[in-house]
Amino acid sequence: MASLGPAAAGEQASGAEAEPGPAGPPPPPSPSSLGPLLPLQREPLYNWQATKASLKERFAFLFNSELLSDVRFVLGKGRGAAAAGGPQRIPAHRFVLAAGSAVFDAMFNGGMATTSAEIELPDVEPAAFLALLRFLYSDEVQIGPETVMTTLYTAKKYAVPALEAHCVEFLTKHLRADNAFMLLTQAPSSSQLLNCGHGGHGRAGMQSRVAVGVGSLLSNWDTLCAVLERDTLSIRESRLFGAVVRWAEAECQRQQLPVTFGNKQKVLGKALSLIRFPLMTIEEFAAGPAQSGILSDREVVNLFLHFTVNPKPRVEYIDRPRCCLRGKECCINRFQQVESRWGYSGTSDRIRFTVNRRISIVGFGLYGSIHGPTDYQVNIQIIEYEKKQTLGQNDTGFSCDGTANTFRVMFKEPIEILPNVCYTACATLKGPDSHYGTKGLKKVVHETPAASKTVFFFFSSPGNNNGTSIEDGQIPEIIFYT
Repeated sequence: MASLGPAAAGEQASGAEAEPGPAGPPPPPSPSSLGPLLPLQREPLYNWQATKASLKERFAFLFNSELLSDVRFVLGKGRGAAAAGGPQRIPAHRFVLAAGSAVFDAMFNGGMATTSAEIELPDVEPAAFLALLRFLYSDEVQIGPETVMTTLYTAKKYAVPALEAHCVEFLTKHLRADNAFMLLTQAPSSSQLLNCGHGGHGRAGMQSRVAVGVGSLLSNWDTLCAVLERDTLSIRESRLFGAVVRWAEAECQRQQLPVTFGNKQKVLGKALSLIRFPLMTIEEFAAGPAQSGILSDREVVNLFLHFTVNPKPRVEYIDRPRCCLRGKECCINRFQQVESRWGYSGTSDRIRFTVNRRISIVGFGLYGSIHGPTDYQVNIQIIEYEKKQTLGQNDTGFSCDGTANTFRVMFKEPIEILPNVCYTACATLKGPDSHYGTKGLKKVVHETPAASKTVFFFFSSPGNNNGTSIEDGQIPEIIFYT
């Protein structure tokens, strides 16, 4: 059954006057009109209960209706109310609200319960409040990009965690780099998002303390973690770290904690471990995280060693690149057989390729040592062949276990590959003799049930390529997203 909006609720009340009769009392004021504070008035709607087959339908029918209502909320009396057509009155039912929210229960039934027939909520957006009421009356979730953050704020303010979870899930699914600021700056003020407790919501001084950015506008810690876990964020990790630091500073202020290094670590918790420090350049790390005071001395040293030496010490941070494209990671292998002994003397292994569709390459699979577990130092690159332009590269390393398996070596950022353009894949390894591939394929087709075919064509690279060709050599795998 369709929900009734403010206009429909007014039509429902007037529909009760179907039979002629003596003039009755004047119709009640519409929820959106603003006049003197009068007792609630209702026209009877006879036997409506018989038309509703379930309790859910009956309560949904009462949503945003003056029928049986015993309280009104006046919203929109703050800034912008005049431009929005003035304040709006929304009817409700104390019992329904108290049954769904501990905050409303305390408001109506606690030791300092209000007896007022009208309650002003100047800091709540009407659309978000209606979304909250709709959920309390019917379990129906109605949120969108334009209302998700104000609804999240309202759900937190009135302690409705189930609706809050729906908002977090919506953000998790829909937050992208191109809509992040639209989604995360919807609240009437960023201080409201940062002050989501059930007490006062004063703005004094808060605006000047809130840095503009994604991190500072994410008031919900679970939402922050959900965003940081995403592989589909298209943002440099150093900028993401700056946003997280601003969030931590604002969260300290919200919790009335001194803004110290220790307290920023405390409010971030595991969120700090979701920053992918290995994806930064050494310059970015040195200029930002290394001087932030949020990382321990040991973490800073280990990360500097990770950037500068081989074999690299193990760090407790994800090194998988974030990819702005959605979907599942794909991988193709151009060899049909593996053999032993491929040597290295500082020359790059190279292979040229084209592909039939736009993709993003995130890394290569490389062969490892024939002499047991070993660490390799490696530089990987993708070069646009005709322009001789390096599109992406990474100086890194990998550990192998002595088997003929391939080992993943990833770029720090996805590299966009255009259809029917020739590129060169390069890998310069430093380490002992390795396995290599043979019986190479000129054409490799990758198929997925949900996507069209991705077709790679391989060509030998002219010049010094350490022997790698279509038929034999290194760089057996290309890891990509469509």
